[in-house]
Amino acid sequence: MSEKLCLECLKPVKGRADKRFCDDACRNVYNNRLNSDQNNTVRNINYILRKNRRILQAFLGNEKLIKTPLEKLQKEGFQFDYHTHLLRTSKGQSYVFVYEYGYLPLENDLYLIVKQK
Repeated sequence: MSEKLCLECLKPVKGRADKRFCDDACRNVYNNRLNSDQNNTVRNINYILRKNRRILQAFLGNEKLIKTPLEKLQKEGFQFDYHTHLLRTSKGQSYVFVYEYGYLPLENDLYLIVKQK
């Protein structure tokens, strides 16, 4: 039977028959490299979501709801393509949420910003 080699450093692997790495460091390096593209995508999306949340939170402050123009949200760098969920009301309105902060598009490029309880 041939000797098993570490998938990362190619050194001989000793121990259990199903062992694939010589140590934890090689296992971590291998898996981090394998998942780095996926991690970067998730990291970038989470950054955008957190930024959108901070923007909505700053606009709302201590108020329960507030109206603001589209232009002000865009000026702060709000990215409308990124949100966490939608909430449809019984009146047929669709609120878009970024975590607990949401907005509802109104007429004349105004947005109603709210915080979910």
